[in-house]
Formats: sequence, structure tokens, C-alpha cells
Amino acid sequence: MNAIVETDWLREHILDENVRVIDCRFSLGSPGEGRERYNESHIPGAVFFDLEKDLSGYARKHGGRHPLPNMKNFLRKVEDAGIDNQTTIVIYDEKEMAFAGRCWWLFHYIGHENVYILNGGYSAWTQDDGNTESSVPVYPPKSYRPSLNEDIIASLEEVRCIANGERETPLIDSRSKERFLGLEEPIDRIAGHIPGAINLPWTEGVKEGYFIDQEEQNERFSALNKDDPIIVYCGSGVTATPNFIALKKAGFINVKLYVGSYSDWVSYENHKVDRE
Repeated sequence: MNAIVETDWLREHILDENVRVIDCRFSLGSPGEGRERYNESHIPGAVFFDLEKDLSGYARKHGGRHPLPNMKNFLRKVEDAGIDNQTTIVIYDEKEMAFAGRCWWLFHYIGHENVYILNGGYSAWTQDDGNTESSVPVYPPKSYRPSLNEDIIASLEEVRCIANGERETPLIDSRSKERFLGLEEPIDRIAGHIPGAINLPWTEGVKEGYFIDQEEQNERFSALNKDDPIIVYCGSGVTATPNFIALKKAGFINVKLYVGSYSDWVSYENHKVDRE
């Protein structure tokens, strides 16, 4: 699967009527900062999708910090951006690949195939002397017909079966080693990881804003069978998406995201966690 485009490709196609660029810059510590950066300057023609307002739903007791958005609201946002089923979409964030990855994953969830992440993000674009603008574009609304791909979502019950030892499906924790081992936990109420999980930090697959090359990605996943189902998670279903993309690029067929991730797991009092 080719999920990545380089700045040279976008520079060549940015004026194509069928190409839509999406800005997903965001700061978890300062939620309004992404919109502020967008208003100051963005790639020409880009529309803004906010992680918490557009790419996530309201957090409740269960479901994690960034649950799926209401699909009617998300589709309205998509249509208002002038996107239909034939649009080629290029998504970027600053250079994290995680916020853009969440948006990319959501478009795959609604059945969109021609969607890509800009390698290196906004930083790469400006470093390559790409033009920017501050004006906010307005596009004629279009109609979008979704075809929800439920096969890329892992249910809570699937994860419970792995944690209880009833299934041997690989469960990848995409957070840092320190959080996986329970040595630190800056956000969630309990430190540790879901029983049965292995740790493959997403940051090992993205270096300085760029996905590492395919040979290195293959090495990261060399202990896994490409024909087996695999589930990825993180803290809230955002930073696991670069691992999801890397696995698909490496040829893994059946990859799922546990959207609620660790923040959902520890919202249940009876769920156990491991710290080793």
C-alpha cells in the first residue's frame, strides 16, 4: 500500500482540481494551537481538520480520550471541504505523522482509497521552499457516499480475548517503552500496558518527521507474520496510526486499530494491566 507522497509530488499536483489538501496540525498540550498555525499560514488550498473537533467524538466514561467522531458530522465536514469519492486527498501535520495519520485512517474507515500523508509534513514543505498562504479557501460542497470499513477496527471484546489469553493475535502497544513498562504515565490513571501486548513505539518508525525506509520498517516487524491479524493501540488511538500505516506499507493484510486504546482499557475497573 502506498500511503505516502513527497513534497515534489504535491508541488506538481497542488493545482489539480481533483486534489484536496488537509491541514491537521495540532498540539495535545494546547488544543487551539493547530488552528492558530493554520490561520497564520498553510499550504495553498488546504482546509483545516481539527483532531478533537473533527477527527474525534466527545470523550465519555468509556471509549477513550479520542473516540470516533459522529460519522454524520465527519461526513458533513468532508463534503463541506469539497471532497467526494473521486477526490485525491493529501494530509499533513507539522511533522509528527500522528495527527495526519488519524485523519488518513478515518478516510480509510469511510472507504476512501486515494488518500495520502505528506512525508515530512508542513516542515518539509516550507524547508523545500513551498508556497504558503493565510487565506481560508471555500469550496462548493460535494456529495460523499461512505462505505464503512469495519474490518480495520478492533473491538473491546477482541482485545479482552487477547488479554485473557483466549487469542494469540499480536497486540502492539505503540507508546514509549517507559509508558509500556509503567515507569511513567503522564495522562492515564493507571500505568502499564494491556496484558499480552508487545511494545513497538511508533516513534521508531518515524524519524525527524519522515517515515523510515521500507527495509527498516520490515526489520521492525520481522517477528510478525504478515498473514496474521494484528491489532495496534496507543494512549487514545492517535499515535498508533503511524504504526498502522507502516504495517500496511510493509504488506500486512489484516491490521486493526483499537480506537479507544489504553485510555479506554483502564476506564474499566475490572481490567488488569501489566508492568513488565
